Amino acid sequence: MQSRKIADVLNVSDGGRGLENKEKNLSSNLHNDHDNQNQHVQIDSGSALQQFLDHIPISAIAGIKNSPVLELKAGDSIRDAIHALYKKDIFSAAIVDTSDSHAGSIRFSDRYIGLIDFTSMVLWCLEEFDKIKNDTMENHLMDLENDGLFSILDQVPQIGLTKVSELAKSFLWEPFFPVNMDDTVLHALLLLSKHRVHVLPVIQEPQAGLIGYVTQNAVVQHLLQSSELEWFDSIADKNISDFRFESQENPSCVYGDQTVANALDLLWQNQTCAVAVVDRQTKKLVGNVRNGDVYNLVKNNDLLRNRSILTVKEFIHIETDKVVTEQAIEHDHGALLTAGSLRLKNSFIPRMDLPVANKETETLKQIMEHTTETNSSFSFLINDNEQVTGLLTLRDIILQFAPPNMNSSINGGGFFEFALEQSGCQVKNGTMVRNH
Repeated sequence: MQSRKIADVLNVSDGGRGLENKEKNLSSNLHNDHDNQNQHVQIDSGSALQQFLDHIPISAIAGIKNSPVLELKAGDSIRDAIHALYKKDIFSAAIVDTSDSHAGSIRFSDRYIGLIDFTSMVLWCLEEFDKIKNDTMENHLMDLENDGLFSILDQVPQIGLTKVSELAKSFLWEPFFPVNMDDTVLHALLLLSKHRVHVLPVIQEPQAGLIGYVTQNAVVQHLLQSSELEWFDSIADKNISDFRFESQENPSCVYGDQTVANALDLLWQNQTCAVAVVDRQTKKLVGNVRNGDVYNLVKNNDLLRNRSILTVKEFIHIETDKVVTEQAIEHDHGALLTAGSLRLKNSFIPRMDLPVANKETETLKQIMEHTTETNSSFSFLINDNEQVTGLLTLRDIILQFAPPNMNSSINGGGFFEFALEQSGCQVKNGTMVRNH
Protein backbone atom coordinates (compact mmCIF):
# COMPACT_ATOMS: atom_id res chain seq x y z
CA MET A 1 0.00 0.00 0.00
CA GLN A 2 1.33 3.44 -0.89
CA SER A 3 2.51 5.61 1.98
CA ARG A 4 0.31 8.52 2.99
CA LYS A 5 1.29 12.12 2.29
CA ILE A 6 2.83 14.26 5.01
CA ALA A 7 -0.35 16.37 5.15
CA ASP A 8 -2.15 13.23 6.40
CA VAL A 9 0.63 12.05 8.68
CA LEU A 10 -1.28 12.67 11.87
CA ASN A 11 -4.18 10.46 10.78
CA VAL A 12 -4.01 6.86 11.96
CA SER A 13 -3.99 3.95 9.54
CA ASP A 14 -6.46 1.11 9.94
CA GLY A 15 -5.14 -1.91 8.08
CA GLY A 16 -5.70 -4.21 11.06
CA ARG A 17 -2.87 -2.59 13.01
CA GLY A 18 -4.46 0.68 14.17
CA LEU A 19 -3.38 2.41 17.36
CA GLU A 20 -5.35 2.47 20.58
CA ASN A 21 -8.62 4.46 20.48
CA LYS A 22 -7.07 7.14 22.61
CA GLU A 23 -4.25 7.58 20.11
CA LYS A 24 -6.68 7.68 17.20
CA ASN A 25 -8.56 10.54 18.80
CA LEU A 26 -5.34 12.38 19.57
CA SER A 27 -3.97 12.04 16.07
CA SER A 28 -7.33 13.04 14.57
CA ASN A 29 -7.43 16.19 16.69
CA LEU A 30 -3.90 17.06 15.72
CA HIS A 31 -4.72 16.60 12.08
CA ASN A 32 -7.76 18.85 12.34
CA ASP A 33 -5.77 21.56 14.13
CA HIS A 34 -3.12 21.35 11.47
CA ASP A 35 -5.68 21.72 8.66
CA ASN A 36 -7.39 24.64 10.37
CA GLN A 37 -4.12 26.55 10.58
CA ASN A 38 -2.95 25.95 7.05
CA GLN A 39 -4.52 23.31 4.91
CA HIS A 40 -1.77 23.24 2.31
CA VAL A 41 1.36 23.47 4.47
CA GLN A 42 3.74 20.56 3.93
CA ILE A 43 5.93 19.48 6.86
CA ASP A 44 8.94 17.22 6.81
CA SER A 45 8.75 13.68 8.14
CA GLY A 46 10.96 14.47 11.15
CA SER A 47 8.63 17.23 12.33
CA ALA A 48 5.61 15.05 11.72
CA LEU A 49 7.18 12.29 13.79
CA GLN A 50 7.81 14.64 16.70
CA GLN A 51 4.32 16.12 16.60
CA PHE A 52 2.70 12.72 16.40
CA LEU A 53 4.65 10.99 19.18
CA ASP A 54 4.64 14.01 21.48
CA HIS A 55 0.86 13.77 21.81
CA ILE A 56 0.59 10.07 22.63
CA PRO A 57 0.86 9.19 26.34
CA ILE A 58 3.10 6.39 27.54
CA SER A 59 -0.01 4.74 28.96
CA ALA A 60 -0.87 3.75 25.38
CA ILE A 61 2.10 1.35 25.30
CA ALA A 62 0.96 -2.21 25.97
CA GLY A 63 2.00 -4.33 28.91
CA ILE A 64 3.49 -1.74 31.28
CA LYS A 65 1.80 -3.12 34.39
CA ASN A 66 2.41 -6.71 33.28
CA SER A 67 6.13 -6.23 33.85
CA PRO A 68 7.13 -7.72 37.23
CA VAL A 69 8.42 -5.28 39.84
CA LEU A 70 11.03 -5.98 42.51
CA GLU A 71 12.99 -3.60 44.72
CA LEU A 72 16.44 -4.27 46.19
CA LYS A 73 18.18 -2.16 48.80
CA ALA A 74 21.60 -0.76 48.06
CA GLY A 75 22.85 -2.49 51.21
CA ASP A 76 21.51 -5.92 50.27
CA SER A 77 24.07 -8.65 49.71
CA ILE A 78 24.65 -10.14 46.27
CA ARG A 79 23.60 -13.51 47.70
CA ASP A 80 20.23 -12.19 48.85
CA ALA A 81 19.72 -10.20 45.64
CA ILE A 82 20.31 -13.18 43.35
CA HIS A 83 18.14 -15.39 45.59
CA ALA A 84 15.28 -12.86 45.41
CA LEU A 85 15.40 -12.49 41.63
CA TYR A 86 15.70 -16.25 41.12
CA LYS A 87 12.86 -17.08 43.48
CA LYS A 88 10.49 -14.47 42.04
CA ASP A 89 11.45 -15.23 38.41
CA ILE A 90 12.42 -11.61 37.65
CA PHE A 91 15.28 -10.55 35.39
CA SER A 92 15.81 -6.98 36.62
CA ALA A 93 15.20 -5.05 39.85
CA ALA A 94 15.22 -1.45 41.02
CA ILE A 95 17.77 -0.40 43.66
CA VAL A 96 16.44 1.70 46.54
CA ASP A 97 18.58 3.96 48.70
CA THR A 98 17.42 3.63 52.32
CA SER A 99 20.38 5.32 53.97
CA ASP A 100 19.63 7.44 57.03
CA SER A 101 21.43 10.41 55.51
CA HIS A 102 18.57 10.88 53.05
CA ALA A 103 15.72 10.22 55.47
CA GLY A 104 13.08 12.92 55.49
CA SER A 105 14.70 14.97 52.72
CA ILE A 106 14.81 12.65 49.74
CA ARG A 107 12.27 13.14 46.97
CA PHE A 108 9.99 10.23 46.20
CA SER A 109 11.56 9.40 42.82
CA ASP A 110 15.09 9.76 44.23
CA ARG A 111 14.56 6.74 46.48
CA TYR A 112 15.39 4.73 43.36
CA ILE A 113 19.02 5.05 42.40
CA GLY A 114 19.59 2.43 39.72
CA LEU A 115 18.68 -0.87 38.10
CA ILE A 116 20.51 -4.20 38.32
CA ASP A 117 19.87 -7.39 36.39
CA PHE A 118 20.25 -11.05 37.24
CA THR A 119 22.79 -11.85 34.50
CA SER A 120 25.19 -9.06 35.44
CA MET A 121 25.31 -10.22 39.07
CA VAL A 122 25.78 -13.88 38.14
CA LEU A 123 28.57 -13.14 35.65
CA TRP A 124 30.29 -10.92 38.22
CA CYS A 125 30.13 -13.73 40.79
CA LEU A 126 31.60 -16.27 38.36
CA GLU A 127 34.42 -13.90 37.39
CA GLU A 128 35.27 -13.27 41.03
CA PHE A 129 35.08 -16.97 41.84
CA ASP A 130 37.46 -17.85 38.99
CA LYS A 131 39.93 -15.25 40.27
CA ILE A 132 39.81 -16.72 43.76
CA LYS A 133 40.27 -20.26 42.42
CA ASN A 134 43.28 -19.24 40.32
CA ASP A 135 44.86 -17.42 43.25
CA THR A 136 44.39 -20.11 45.88
CA MET A 137 44.10 -23.41 43.96
CA GLU A 138 42.24 -24.91 46.92
CA ASN A 139 40.35 -28.17 46.32
CA HIS A 140 37.38 -27.26 48.49
CA LEU A 141 36.49 -24.50 46.05
CA MET A 142 35.93 -27.11 43.37
CA ASP A 143 33.53 -28.90 45.70
CA LEU A 144 31.58 -25.68 46.15
CA GLU A 145 31.29 -25.31 42.40
CA ASN A 146 29.95 -28.85 42.14
CA ASP A 147 27.02 -27.85 44.34
CA GLY A 148 26.08 -24.86 42.16
CA LEU A 149 26.09 -21.09 42.32
CA PHE A 150 24.10 -20.79 45.53
CA SER A 151 26.70 -22.91 47.33
CA ILE A 152 29.37 -20.45 46.18
CA LEU A 153 27.29 -17.52 47.38
CA ASP A 154 26.75 -19.13 50.78
CA GLN A 155 30.32 -20.31 51.36
CA VAL A 156 32.49 -17.57 49.82
CA PRO A 157 31.73 -14.40 51.84
CA GLN A 158 33.92 -12.11 49.73
CA ILE A 159 31.45 -12.82 46.91
CA GLY A 160 28.12 -13.59 48.55
CA LEU A 161 28.25 -10.84 51.18
CA THR A 162 29.33 -8.11 48.77
CA LYS A 163 26.72 -5.36 48.76
CA VAL A 164 24.71 -4.51 45.69
CA SER A 165 26.00 -0.93 45.97
CA GLU A 166 29.55 -2.20 45.45
CA LEU A 167 28.73 -3.31 41.91
CA ALA A 168 28.60 0.35 40.93
CA LYS A 169 32.40 0.14 40.91
CA SER A 170 32.14 -2.29 37.99
CA PHE A 171 29.57 -0.03 36.29
CA LEU A 172 27.04 -2.86 36.27
CA TRP A 173 24.13 -0.66 37.23
CA GLU A 174 21.85 1.01 34.75
CA PRO A 175 20.61 4.53 35.54
CA PHE A 176 17.08 4.89 36.85
CA PHE A 177 15.24 7.25 34.48
CA PRO A 178 11.61 7.18 35.61
CA VAL A 179 8.61 8.12 33.50
CA ASN A 180 4.96 8.70 34.36
CA MET A 181 1.92 7.32 32.58
CA ASP A 182 1.05 10.76 31.24
CA ASP A 183 4.52 11.39 29.78
CA THR A 184 4.65 11.01 26.01
CA VAL A 185 5.99 8.31 23.74
CA LEU A 186 8.46 10.86 22.34
CA HIS A 187 9.80 11.36 25.87
CA ALA A 188 10.33 7.60 26.19
CA LEU A 189 12.03 7.44 22.79
CA LEU A 190 14.44 10.19 23.72
CA LEU A 191 15.39 8.58 27.02
CA LEU A 192 15.97 5.17 25.42
CA SER A 193 18.02 6.66 22.59
CA LYS A 194 20.11 9.14 24.56
CA HIS A 195 20.99 6.76 27.39
CA ARG A 196 22.13 3.16 27.40
CA VAL A 197 19.18 1.77 29.30
CA HIS A 198 17.07 -1.25 28.39
CA VAL A 199 13.94 -0.33 30.32
CA LEU A 200 12.24 2.79 31.64
CA PRO A 201 10.70 2.42 35.11
CA VAL A 202 7.16 3.76 35.37
CA ILE A 203 6.40 5.44 38.69
CA GLN A 204 3.20 6.78 40.19
CA GLU A 205 3.48 9.39 42.90
CA PRO A 206 3.00 9.89 45.74
CA GLN A 207 2.05 6.49 47.15
CA ALA A 208 1.99 3.72 44.54
CA GLY A 209 5.71 3.83 43.73
CA LEU A 210 7.14 1.73 40.92
CA ILE A 211 4.29 0.15 38.95
CA GLY A 212 5.99 -1.35 35.89
CA TYR A 213 8.40 -0.84 33.01
CA VAL A 214 8.47 0.37 29.44
CA THR A 215 10.77 -1.98 27.53
CA GLN A 216 12.62 -1.35 24.28
CA ASN A 217 10.67 -4.17 22.69
CA ALA A 218 7.33 -2.60 23.65
CA VAL A 219 8.38 0.76 22.20
CA VAL A 220 9.44 -0.79 18.88
CA GLN A 221 6.21 -2.77 18.82
CA HIS A 222 4.33 0.48 19.40
CA LEU A 223 6.18 2.24 16.58
CA LEU A 224 5.17 -0.51 14.19
CA GLN A 225 1.54 0.45 14.70
CA SER A 226 2.26 3.54 12.61
CA SER A 227 3.10 1.45 9.56
CA GLU A 228 1.80 3.07 6.34
CA LEU A 229 2.15 6.58 7.73
CA GLU A 230 4.64 8.46 5.59
CA TRP A 231 6.84 9.69 8.42
CA PHE A 232 7.25 6.10 9.61
CA ASP A 233 7.63 4.42 6.22
CA SER A 234 10.13 7.04 5.06
CA ILE A 235 12.45 5.66 7.74
CA ALA A 236 11.39 2.05 8.19
CA ASP A 237 11.21 1.07 4.51
CA LYS A 238 14.89 1.81 3.94
CA ASN A 239 17.33 -1.05 3.56
CA ILE A 240 19.70 -1.68 6.43
CA SER A 241 22.61 -0.74 4.17
CA ASP A 242 21.23 2.83 4.03
CA PHE A 243 21.78 3.37 7.77
CA ARG A 244 24.87 4.20 9.77
CA PHE A 245 24.42 2.58 13.14
CA GLU A 246 26.09 3.86 16.28
CA SER A 247 28.14 0.71 16.80
CA GLN A 248 30.07 -0.52 13.77
CA GLU A 249 32.43 -2.96 15.47
CA ASN A 250 32.21 -6.68 14.79
CA PRO A 251 29.75 -8.70 16.90
CA SER A 252 31.04 -11.06 19.57
CA CYS A 253 31.43 -14.58 18.16
CA VAL A 254 32.56 -18.00 19.37
CA TYR A 255 33.03 -21.22 17.46
CA GLY A 256 30.74 -24.10 18.27
CA ASP A 257 33.68 -26.20 19.49
CA GLN A 258 34.75 -23.59 22.04
CA THR A 259 33.53 -23.86 25.62
CA VAL A 260 30.60 -22.27 27.38
CA ALA A 261 33.14 -20.49 29.58
CA ASN A 262 34.50 -18.77 26.46
CA ALA A 263 31.03 -17.49 25.60
CA LEU A 264 30.46 -16.28 29.17
CA ASP A 265 33.77 -14.43 29.10
CA LEU A 266 32.68 -12.57 25.96
CA LEU A 267 29.31 -11.69 27.49
CA TRP A 268 31.12 -10.29 30.50
CA GLN A 269 34.09 -8.57 28.86
CA ASN A 270 32.14 -6.98 26.00
CA GLN A 271 28.99 -6.25 28.05
CA THR A 272 26.99 -7.42 25.05
CA CYS A 273 23.45 -8.79 24.87
CA ALA A 274 24.43 -11.89 22.89
CA VAL A 275 27.34 -13.90 21.49
CA ALA A 276 26.98 -15.45 18.05
CA VAL A 277 27.88 -19.14 17.72
CA VAL A 278 29.41 -19.93 14.32
CA ASP A 279 30.65 -23.06 12.60
CA ARG A 280 34.47 -23.11 12.51
CA GLN A 281 34.65 -24.40 8.92
CA THR A 282 31.85 -22.53 7.16
CA LYS A 283 31.65 -19.52 9.52
CA LYS A 284 27.85 -19.84 9.30
CA LEU A 285 25.66 -18.71 12.18
CA VAL A 286 24.39 -21.79 14.03
CA GLY A 287 23.20 -20.38 17.36
CA ASN A 288 23.68 -17.80 20.08
CA VAL A 289 24.23 -17.41 23.80
CA ARG A 290 22.23 -14.52 25.22
CA ASN A 291 22.30 -12.75 28.57
CA GLY A 292 19.14 -14.53 29.61
CA ASP A 293 20.66 -17.96 28.88
CA VAL A 294 22.96 -17.53 31.90
CA TYR A 295 19.89 -18.49 33.96
CA ASN A 296 20.31 -22.07 32.72
CA LEU A 297 23.66 -22.36 34.51
CA VAL A 298 22.12 -21.23 37.79
CA LYS A 299 19.29 -23.72 37.76
CA ASN A 300 21.40 -26.61 36.43
CA ASN A 301 24.46 -27.38 38.57
CA ASP A 302 25.88 -29.75 35.96
CA LEU A 303 26.01 -26.99 33.35
CA LEU A 304 27.74 -24.62 35.76
CA ARG A 305 30.27 -27.21 36.90
CA ASN A 306 31.11 -28.28 33.33
CA ARG A 307 31.15 -24.83 31.72
CA SER A 308 34.90 -25.10 31.08
CA ILE A 309 34.60 -28.39 29.19
CA LEU A 310 31.07 -28.26 27.73
CA THR A 311 31.14 -26.94 24.16
CA VAL A 312 28.89 -24.12 23.09
CA LYS A 313 27.44 -26.36 20.39
CA GLU A 314 26.35 -28.84 23.06
CA PHE A 315 25.00 -26.06 25.27
CA ILE A 316 22.80 -24.41 22.64
CA HIS A 317 21.02 -27.66 21.88
CA ILE A 318 19.89 -28.17 25.45
CA GLU A 319 16.13 -27.78 25.69
CA THR A 320 14.95 -25.68 28.63
CA ASP A 321 11.51 -24.36 29.49
CA LYS A 322 10.22 -24.32 25.93
CA VAL A 323 6.76 -25.77 26.54
CA VAL A 324 4.09 -23.14 25.98
CA THR A 325 0.41 -23.99 26.21
CA GLU A 326 -2.01 -22.94 23.48
CA GLN A 327 -3.89 -20.90 26.04
CA ALA A 328 -0.78 -18.90 26.93
CA ILE A 329 0.03 -18.25 23.29
CA GLU A 330 -3.48 -16.91 22.69
CA HIS A 331 -3.09 -14.43 25.56
CA ASP A 332 -2.68 -10.70 24.81
CA HIS A 333 0.37 -10.82 22.58
CA GLY A 334 1.64 -7.31 23.30
CA ALA A 335 1.38 -7.63 27.06
CA LEU A 336 2.85 -11.12 26.93
CA LEU A 337 5.98 -10.05 25.10
CA THR A 338 6.52 -7.04 27.32
CA ALA A 339 6.18 -9.09 30.48
CA GLY A 340 8.11 -12.04 29.09
CA SER A 341 11.19 -9.97 28.35
CA LEU A 342 11.59 -9.28 32.09
CA ARG A 343 11.20 -12.89 33.19
CA LEU A 344 14.00 -15.39 33.85
CA LYS A 345 11.90 -18.36 32.75
CA ASN A 346 11.13 -16.91 29.35
CA SER A 347 9.40 -19.45 27.12
CA PHE A 348 8.57 -16.88 24.48
CA ILE A 349 12.01 -16.48 22.93
CA PRO A 350 13.61 -18.65 20.24
CA ARG A 351 15.78 -21.60 21.19
CA MET A 352 19.51 -20.98 21.44
CA ASP A 353 20.10 -22.99 18.28
CA LEU A 354 17.56 -20.87 16.35
CA PRO A 355 19.10 -17.37 16.56
CA VAL A 356 17.23 -14.27 15.40
CA ALA A 357 18.90 -13.11 12.20
CA ASN A 358 18.13 -10.94 9.17
CA LYS A 359 19.75 -10.43 5.80
CA GLU A 360 21.67 -7.20 5.17
CA THR A 361 19.32 -6.54 2.23
CA GLU A 362 16.16 -6.43 4.37
CA THR A 363 14.45 -3.24 5.50
CA LEU A 364 14.46 -1.74 8.96
CA LYS A 365 10.73 -2.48 9.22
CA GLN A 366 11.29 -6.16 8.49
CA ILE A 367 13.84 -6.35 11.29
CA MET A 368 11.52 -4.47 13.66
CA GLU A 369 8.76 -6.97 12.92
CA HIS A 370 11.11 -9.93 13.35
CA THR A 371 12.51 -8.77 16.72
CA THR A 372 9.11 -7.97 18.21
CA GLU A 373 7.55 -11.22 16.99
CA THR A 374 10.37 -13.21 18.61
CA ASN A 375 10.60 -11.03 21.73
CA SER A 376 14.25 -10.43 20.96
CA SER A 377 16.40 -7.44 21.91
CA PHE A 378 18.59 -7.81 18.82
CA SER A 379 19.04 -9.41 15.44
CA PHE A 380 22.24 -10.72 13.91
CA LEU A 381 22.90 -9.41 10.41
CA ILE A 382 24.02 -12.11 8.00
CA ASN A 383 25.12 -12.20 4.38
CA ASP A 384 23.95 -14.57 1.64
CA ASN A 385 26.31 -17.24 3.02
CA GLU A 386 24.66 -16.97 6.46
CA GLN A 387 27.84 -15.53 7.94
CA VAL A 388 27.51 -12.91 10.68
CA THR A 389 28.35 -9.38 9.59
CA GLY A 390 26.83 -7.35 12.42
CA LEU A 391 24.53 -7.11 15.41
CA LEU A 392 21.54 -4.78 15.32
CA THR A 393 20.02 -3.97 18.73
CA LEU A 394 16.67 -2.45 19.59
CA ARG A 395 18.51 0.68 20.68
CA ASP A 396 19.99 0.96 17.18
CA ILE A 397 16.44 0.85 15.85
CA ILE A 398 15.04 3.35 18.35
CA LEU A 399 17.84 5.78 17.52
CA GLN A 400 16.47 6.08 14.00
CA PHE A 401 13.19 7.51 15.31
CA ALA A 402 14.56 9.89 17.95
CA PRO A 403 15.53 13.28 16.46
CA PRO A 404 19.13 14.15 17.41
CA ASN A 405 18.30 17.82 17.93
CA MET A 406 15.67 17.15 20.59
CA ASN A 407 16.23 17.30 24.34
CA SER A 408 14.21 15.77 27.15
CA SER A 409 13.57 16.95 30.67
CA ILE A 410 15.15 14.13 32.64
CA ASN A 411 14.73 13.35 36.30
CA GLY A 412 17.53 10.85 36.83
CA GLY A 413 16.90 10.35 40.52
CA GLY A 414 19.85 9.81 42.83
CA PHE A 415 21.67 7.39 40.55
CA PHE A 416 24.56 9.56 39.40
CA GLU A 417 25.52 10.95 42.78
CA PHE A 418 25.31 7.58 44.49
CA ALA A 419 26.92 5.51 41.71
CA LEU A 420 29.83 7.89 41.23
CA GLU A 421 30.40 8.00 44.97
CA GLN A 422 30.49 4.18 45.12
CA SER A 423 32.88 3.95 42.17
CA GLY A 424 35.23 6.61 43.53
CA CYS A 425 34.45 9.17 40.83
CA GLN A 426 32.95 12.62 40.49
CA VAL A 427 32.04 15.00 37.68
CA LYS A 428 34.13 18.15 37.26
CA ASN A 429 33.46 20.62 34.45
CA GLY A 430 31.42 18.07 32.57
CA THR A 431 34.09 15.36 32.76
CA MET A 432 34.10 12.30 34.99
CA VAL A 433 37.30 12.03 37.05
CA ARG A 434 38.41 9.44 39.58
CA ASN A 435 39.02 10.58 43.17
CA HIS A 436 42.48 10.10 44.63
